Amino acid sequence: MAPAADRPGYWGTPTSTLDWCEENYVVSYYIAEFWNTVSNLIMILPPIYGAIQTCRDGLEVRYVWSFLGLAAVGIGSWSFHMTLQYEMQLLDELPMIYSCCVFVYCLYECFKQERAVNYFSIILLLTFSIIVSVIYLLWKEPVFHQVMYAVLVAFLVIRSVFIVTWVYPWLRALGFTSLSVFLLGFVLWNIDNMMCDSLRSARQQLPPVVGAVTQLHAWWHILTGLGSYLHILLSLQIRSTYLKHRPKVKFLCGVWPMLHIESQKAS
Repeated sequence: MAPAADRPGYWGTPTSTLDWCEENYVVSYYIAEFWNTVSNLIMILPPIYGAIQTCRDGLEVRYVWSFLGLAAVGIGSWSFHMTLQYEMQLLDELPMIYSCCVFVYCLYECFKQERAVNYFSIILLLTFSIIVSVIYLLWKEPVFHQVMYAVLVAFLVIRSVFIVTWVYPWLRALGFTSLSVFLLGFVLWNIDNMMCDSLRSARQQLPPVVGAVTQLHAWWHILTGLGSYLHILLSLQIRSTYLKHRPKVKFLCGVWPMLHIESQKAS
């Protein structure tokens, strides 16, 4: 997928096993894939704020790790697309596995006593993460990473659909919005991979600002970042509802959804 219109840049020749459809060093000499880089802000800033708010609400630390895990993916992805170096690629891809394991733990442990810790699940997910990491470090095959990530996402989808269908049906809107946004990002990711030549040709004919809209991998970041963030909110909503807290959705600056948990329990 290496673009034909590559330019030399600050970070030198790419060493990553993947080079996406965006032409390298076209926008900035210091950023290999500019739009694929800056689009990660949605996975960095809101989750950090979410982690801070979760601490303020005194919620279980697992949800702080969920937000910070998503932020780690965003920082790793920023580093990868900015440099296209193999080490930074690992900083992007491996946290995807680790953060998703945290998501799985939160969602599958949501109907347990408050502050309860399932050490068996933690050991199982930790073992899975270590095995995937070791295999991927030895066998530098991106498809392996993608399949392992898809397995974790499948567990999340199955559990989420079950809960919002049979347990808390009033959460269907949030659950299916999260899933739909994520799947739309996945569709655009595939289009970007399969139709890269056509997209590059189209960008040559379009003004730069309009051409930026065709950077579908950047849209993958935006949509999956939003979908993952909404999933954390869904997981928080499920957990707080089970614990009989009173969750309330607030919108930061009237736009961005935040879940505030009141400390007093409902009678």
